[in-house]
Amino acid sequence: MLGFSVEELAMAGRGGGAPRMGLSRVSEAAWLQRDVDRAARAHAFDAHPDAVRVLPGAEAAGREVAALIGVAGGLAEAARATWEDLCILQADGDAYVLTGAAVAFPTDWRVEDKIGQPLAAIHAPIHGYAEQLAAGVDHFFATLAAGPIFGRANWFVVADDAWRYLPTDDPATRFAQVTRENAGQTLYLRCERQTLRRLPDSGAVLFTIGVAVAALDTLSVRVVRRVSAALDTGPAGEHARRAAPYYAPALAAYATLRDDRSIEEAA
Repeated sequence: MLGFSVEELAMAGRGGGAPRMGLSRVSEAAWLQRDVDRAARAHAFDAHPDAVRVLPGAEAAGREVAALIGVAGGLAEAARATWEDLCILQADGDAYVLTGAAVAFPTDWRVEDKIGQPLAAIHAPIHGYAEQLAAGVDHFFATLAAGPIFGRANWFVVADDAWRYLPTDDPATRFAQVTRENAGQTLYLRCERQTLRRLPDSGAVLFTIGVAVAALDTLSVRVVRRVSAALDTGPAGEHARRAAPYYAPALAAYATLRDDRSIEEAA
């Protein structure tokens, strides 16, 4: 089962190696998070009106999303009623294009940069996507039936616990203070719980993104160990894109420190 906590999502997400979709079935009952901080969602959307974009032709799909979630209106209203950010993708020939998005809590991307773009362009910054994932993702979108829901987890090591993670500073500066001793308080694991489902009426695909964040010190030794190992075995290009060279050595040393402490506690 694809859980909602950082602990659960970290274990379900990538464990290193080549990029993969890593999809699993999600039940209707476990589709979206039930406990919703509507105030945090409203604050983000009120402060960033550009976080919602719906292109002409996607309005009906937006209303369908709202009805599915159980609120009146369209995509904007639906996203305020859920913890998850919502993206609509519609077929344009052989490609699927992002035609609607309501993203309160982005992880290093902006709606205005992705709206109207096909999947290949949206994922272009991800190293290895074109070579190893694009064909499989395109096939999945083309053959996804209405009804089943699929989910996956993704995670990032970040420098703060802000819901909106859009750093503009140099990563060398961002992670300069991280050491073996303080990595547990200065590094955070930011997880995305992502789901995909076909909307039966419009035929669009709905992509949801639920964010969870926790400091490394609050996570189990096995999660810290898994994250550190994944950073060691991931593709070099993706390693660089995620700014890992600036924190990975300290994180690895911290993981060893946590291992040593757990051994001492068990003795």
